[in-house]
Order: sequence, then structure tokens, then C-alpha cells
Amino acid sequence: MTDFAATKDLFHLPEGIVYLDGNSLGPLPKTAAARVAKTVEAEWGQMLIAGWNKAGWMDKPMSVGNRIARLIGAEANSVAMGDTLSIKVYQALASALEMNAPRKVILSDSGNFPSDLYMAQGLCRTLGAGYDLKIVAPEQVHDAIDETVAVTLITEVDYRTGRKHDMAAITAKAHSMGALTIWDLAHSAGAFPVELAKAGADFACGCTYKYLNSGPGGPAFIYVAPRHQDRAQPALSGWQGHDAPFDFDITYRPAPGAERMRVGTPPILQLAALEASLDIWDSVDMNALRRASLGLTDQFIAGVEAACPTLTLATPRDHKDRGSQVSFRHPEGYAIMQAVIARSVIGDFRAPDILRFGFTPLFVGASEVDAAVATLADVMANDLWDRPEYKTRKKVT
Repeated sequence: MTDFAATKDLFHLPEGIVYLDGNSLGPLPKTAAARVAKTVEAEWGQMLIAGWNKAGWMDKPMSVGNRIARLIGAEANSVAMGDTLSIKVYQALASALEMNAPRKVILSDSGNFPSDLYMAQGLCRTLGAGYDLKIVAPEQVHDAIDETVAVTLITEVDYRTGRKHDMAAITAKAHSMGALTIWDLAHSAGAFPVELAKAGADFACGCTYKYLNSGPGGPAFIYVAPRHQDRAQPALSGWQGHDAPFDFDITYRPAPGAERMRVGTPPILQLAALEASLDIWDSVDMNALRRASLGLTDQFIAGVEAACPTLTLATPRDHKDRGSQVSFRHPEGYAIMQAVIARSVIGDFRAPDILRFGFTPLFVGASEVDAAVATLADVMANDLWDRPEYKTRKKVT
């Protein structure tokens, strides 16, 4: 059983702050600064370029990927690290479409993160010749999968509402119709147990700077099911994904397995920060994490609904349909969130009207939930949000 009181002490959390935005940017693990400093000073500083061999930098994308694999229910050597989530979405989409030719339809939903949809739209423009992105409402995804669909592109947890798709059911339906699946795990990895292999997923990708605490701009990951690894041809054929990068062959020859999905030089400093976080995650029981998360989100929903009747719950009540965040709607959502943040409870806002709060048991407990509810109740009961400075939009909301 994971001791969440102990894990909280492993993160740097500023005094007096209730941090409910780890679903957007995870807090700093206390050991991360020293880990990055070691990489900078003892490895880069002393080894110079020899660090690629002596410090094992070249192997980091796969060795770190194997540590991520445990958290997402993936097989060994099926996860590669590096680049950004958008790049990994593009790679997975391009590979899946090539594997499932002549089908040309990508199916996604209106709750998907816009960047995923942009990647799909851009790829369809590049390919031309009838390639199309079909977008339906989240609750219509299962029934919309038919024999025309080449691949589904679904973010498992809706970034705005926290609605959770049924990965196993959608994957089974896709396979029954001859389609492949891509799962975006941006709001899943580190939020609750994910079972990619058990569900039969074909591809998945995700970021690490949210629940996995790798820091701003931390590297993304991509999963390729072992049964597809020798068929998936990366459209972004980078030299790091070549079978022998230092042969400098002018013809691309993909590396075996998921390693072929490497593109550019791996971000060694960010991977060092991620390793510091994964030292914490290595001791976390994911089922215990899920139980704690559901308890915290239940507590928050009950408290806010009792104290703030003008806020409307946007997150599913049913546990099986909920990720690890809670969202409420209000026409003045942005100003309300700014007023709450000014009082040291940090969540965020998502257009057009969503107040979003993330719950990570590794550093959030019942006392933080009570404090957040009390602050939000005060802001709402006394109209503290109704001030000009809270209504001016900042670049990052």
C-alpha cells in the first residue's frame, strides 16, 4: 500500500499553496534539481561528448520508456521517449494509416485536445486523395466506428471535463470493424492504472510534464504494440530511429521494435528530471492511487455542490467514467479561477466556461480538498471574482 503522506514530502510545494493543477504541470520532485545538476556537472561537464556512451545517454529513450511502461500497462521495450506529444501523435497516425490502407478515415471526437486534431488535419492535407478526419461527440465514438474507419484517435480522458472513455470497449469495437486505435494518454498516465496490452491497444502516446512531473516541456512517449513493431513505418524517419545511426547511411533503415519511433536527439536534461520523478512512481501502487483519487474527487464534488450552487458539475459522477480531475462550469469561469488562484488555490481555466481542478494523491490529500472548497465557497458567496483584474485574460489560462 502506498503511503501518500510520505510521497507528499518528496515534492517541493510552496508554503501555503494548495496545488490542484498537477494535471497541467506537475510539481517539482525534491531530488530533480540534484539529478539534473549531476547530469550537467558530472556527466556533461566532466565527460563531455563521452557521456553518450559512459553515462548511457544514448539508451535513455528506451530505458526510461520501460519505466513508463509499468504505469500504462505496456509490454517491455514497447515505449520510446522523446520529442513532443504532437510529434508522437503524428507518427502514430501516419503509421496507422499506412498499415491500414486503403482506408482513409481518422475518427476522433470533439472532446479531443485540439493539437491532436490539428495534427490529423495537417496529415490529411498532406496526404490528400480523400483522407479525412471525422469528428463526433464523445458519447458517439463507439457507434461511429464502422468499416470505413482506418484509425481512431482518442484522448482517453477529456482535458476539459475529465470524462473517461472505455478503452477496452472502443478498442474491441475498432478491431471488430478492422480499424486500428491510437490512445492519447496525456491525462491518463500517472492519473490511474492504464492497461494498454490488456485492452489490445495498437498505438498510444502521452506527455510526462503533467501527472509524471518531468517539468515544463518534458519529453513525450509513444507506445507501439509488439505485434505491430516491425510493420509500423515512421513517417518522421529521424536518424535516432535508424537501425545503425552512426553508420550514417543515406538510406533510412528502421531500427527494430519501438525504437524506430525515435526521431531527434533525446532531451537528456529533461529525461534526468523525469527519472527523478519516476524514482517516486516506482513505489506507487496504481490501484491504491486510483482509490485515493476517486475519494478526493468525490469529496471535492460533494463539497463544492453543497457550498456553490451556481457552479454546474461538468465531470461524470460515475467512477468508471471519471479521470482524476473535476471540472465545474460557470459563465464567469475565468474570473472565478483567477480569484481562487489569488487566494493560493491553484487550478486552471479552459474555454469557454470550465474551472478545472486536478487531484494527484501523491501530493494532494483531504485537507487540501477542504481548503480548496472553503476558498471557492468564499469567492462565490461574496462575489470576490467580480473585479476587473480577474477578468483580463492572460496568455496562459
